[in-house]
Amino acid sequence: MRPRAARRPVLSNRPATTRKHKPDYILILISALLLAVGLIVVYAISPGLSAQRNVSENYFVTKQLTAIGLGVVAFLAVAFVPFRKWHHLQRPLLIVAALATLIALVTPVSPEYPAHRWIRFAGFSLQSVEFVKMALIICLAAFLEGRIRKQETGSTVKTLRPLVIVLGIVGVVVAILQRDFGSTAVIVAMMAAMAFVAGLPLIRVAQVGAVVALALMVLILPFGYRRERITTFMNPEKDCQSAGYQACQALIAVGSGGLFGIGLQNSGQAFGYLPEAANDSIFAIVSEKFGFVGATFLVCLFGVFFVRIKNIMERAPDNFSRLMVAGVLAWLSTQVFINIGAMIGLLPLKGITLPFISTGGTSVVFVMAAVG
Repeated sequence: MRPRAARRPVLSNRPATTRKHKPDYILILISALLLAVGLIVVYAISPGLSAQRNVSENYFVTKQLTAIGLGVVAFLAVAFVPFRKWHHLQRPLLIVAALATLIALVTPVSPEYPAHRWIRFAGFSLQSVEFVKMALIICLAAFLEGRIRKQETGSTVKTLRPLVIVLGIVGVVVAILQRDFGSTAVIVAMMAAMAFVAGLPLIRVAQVGAVVALALMVLILPFGYRRERITTFMNPEKDCQSAGYQACQALIAVGSGGLFGIGLQNSGQAFGYLPEAANDSIFAIVSEKFGFVGATFLVCLFGVFFVRIKNIMERAPDNFSRLMVAGVLAWLSTQVFINIGAMIGLLPLKGITLPFISTGGTSVVFVMAAVG
């Protein structure tokens, strides 16, 4: 028997159809559950985090509640904007993303976070790359829709070359200037998924992948600290007191949870042992507190969440909306994969937040906007 070809959503040149909007209430419910899990975990580790930062015990909980409140506002605001409106907003959004990135690049850095990734003002901070992700999804959806309409998806000049140029710009700005390899990987995954859904031949996707892999080698090999990350990933136990410290502590947290976890009120790793316990490393804390069963439940929640988004993509009324949803699906699923993979030793540490769960106002707000 011949193997069945990989199935991709059927795209057509038909115009958008008008239909009554039916919200996916299960998707909303799962999003609320994920936010609740994140809030519970942040509440549980607040005493340890507060002791390190010398702030009130309610500081991190209040910060997360504020982020969730802003996220709900973003969700409602975006949910009531007709999909086709985003087509007209692509240029203003791209300009905002470019300005946000420029401001982040000229904003003075702090000793705690030495990379030019954040816009800081009056005690608040925003990560500019979240603007870039959202703007890129909308702009690429509009661009690829035009290529589909003109039947130029497989064209090297009209489709592949512009995509490679955008990848080059992202590599220079996000990977080199902002030193954010994790977000670069997410953006590459978004672009690859959207191009595939649009009908770009797999051989073309593979060619772009080869170029990206070569570029990564050029960016990693000349720099000692980047090579160190790769060697640490291959054998974190070799230097648990220095380069492999976070990876080792994450594995300790995951392993100490056992089958059912040590409970909400019991945690050693949150008291200064595990770096970024409320952000990049929060899945390790979830595993420590809720064990293998709780971590598996969380992964299953994410699985159902992504299946619901996939169903929305397949039911989308036109190519533009379908491509937008494909970009959101790739964005959030790649972040989950990278974050969890890094915590259990399958991937190098990349500094990527876990959607809905990690603290961080910018991440929560843009994830909720994407769901909206």
